Amino acid sequence: MNKFLQRWSVFAGLIIVWQVLGVAADDPFFPPPSEIVEAAWEWWVLEPENVTEHVLPSIGRLLSGWAIASVIGIALGLLLGRSDRAMEYAGPLLVFLRSIPPPALVPVFLLLFKAGTSMQLATIVFGVIWPVLLNTVDGARSVDVTKVDTSAVFRIPRHQWVLGVVLPAASPKIFAGLRVSLSLSLVLMVISELVGTDNGIGSQLMTAQREFDYTRMWAGIVLLGVLGYGLNTALLAVERRALAWQPRSRDEQHA
Repeated sequence: MNKFLQRWSVFAGLIIVWQVLGVAADDPFFPPPSEIVEAAWEWWVLEPENVTEHVLPSIGRLLSGWAIASVIGIALGLLLGRSDRAMEYAGPLLVFLRSIPPPALVPVFLLLFKAGTSMQLATIVFGVIWPVLLNTVDGARSVDVTKVDTSAVFRIPRHQWVLGVVLPAASPKIFAGLRVSLSLSLVLMVISELVGTDNGIGSQLMTAQREFDYTRMWAGIVLLGVLGYGLNTALLAVERRALAWQPRSRDEQHA
């Protein structure tokens, strides 16, 4: 509880400093938090249609792309992680594809899928699959040899061995990859909405910037920060519940 209060007291202190500096500077590019909150209230509360037309579709794309990438990444990661020969052949291709910046493929996805949700999902999936895939490979390779030998002695069926031995052993690293990919999903969601669409948080940020409505633009940025914090907190809660069988350090227990 003390650490919780300390963290939020630091955050509150930074907000106060920002407020003082923003009022003193009187700069339209650097509005104080009070004006940003007012703009956010007008944008999202007094005009609730903006939530249904822009916020909810963005969250839907983000979570859908992240979920698709997670399923594909975990499945391929378990397969490649337990097969040295498969990883030997697929390794160079994975390194090559991972090296391509996802924003650079936006024009390609526009040609393949046209402007819309399909293009946005393709951008998100391609960009966020790599942390999940590579962490799953690493986790599947790190299964304790004793567990592997015991499973072989008892002749556990392949699917039970993967689901009951490999997947639980790889879960800590899988969740680490899921957290990284969730943050990337938020970034790529915004990038994908800057092109060829008229709805979504990214589109509204671009509109506010073109109209020189910088306070509204900052309100959108703050909204993205709140979404990122909320999604990460929710995933951490799921991770702690799913990995409750693992011993935790004293710092994690009091976090």
